[in-house]
Amino acid sequence: MIIGIISDVHANVLALEAALAALRRARAHTVVCLGDLVGYGPAPNETLDLLRANQVQCTLGEADERIAFGFARRTTREGVADQTIEWARTVIEPHHVDWLRQLPVQRRLETPAGRLRAFHGSATDPADRLNLQQDPMTLTRMLQEHRCTLLACGGSHVPYFRKIADAGWVINPGSVGLSLNGEPGADFAIVTVNDEGVSVHMDKVEYDFAAVAFDIVAWGLPKVIAEAVQRGRMPESETERP
Repeated sequence: MIIGIISDVHANVLALEAALAALRRARAHTVVCLGDLVGYGPAPNETLDLLRANQVQCTLGEADERIAFGFARRTTREGVADQTIEWARTVIEPHHVDWLRQLPVQRRLETPAGRLRAFHGSATDPADRLNLQQDPMTLTRMLQEHRCTLLACGGSHVPYFRKIADAGWVINPGSVGLSLNGEPGADFAIVTVNDEGVSVHMDKVEYDFAAVAFDIVAWGLPKVIAEAVQRGRMPESETERP
């Protein structure tokens, strides 16, 4: 069984196309997306069309929640996230908003190695952030509390995975549309479950960063996003959390 895991697509349809093509080449049986499908990027409608056409199993992200539900507007920030969310509200098609409202906060997938539990921030709140870089005992308790052997969450835009002894695995696949680990590209994870156990492979695929950056600027979105897409990191002056 091969499972593709992606996250934080952020309305970057060219990056999504590249990631899905890579997962098809890897013969992924199922693709799970950990939310933040919109926000930041210039193509929210095209991105949601592609996710739905490919039957990707999506969860609700923080940006998706803010688009789908007016009451989900948290403390207003004056950074680029709020600017792009407000722009997305003006262009996203109503049927996509309806679809976002139906997304679950978490998904469960049964595998031969046990349950995979997938969400954006936490199992109850897309805006939370789980710290996967904790000590093994804490991570073991986390897996036990979630009743799973594979736990996948997003939000950091930086790929990370870890095997915790006999307890299982924690995985953050990074970001498809706005990778911030210092190298541009579309991040994804491949989880293989077979008779030999579980293996996790993290990868990144190139796409036309310049074309996406051009569209970001053309739509009047913040230039720092165009720069981040091409450089794989936010400018030092932009300190807002993704």
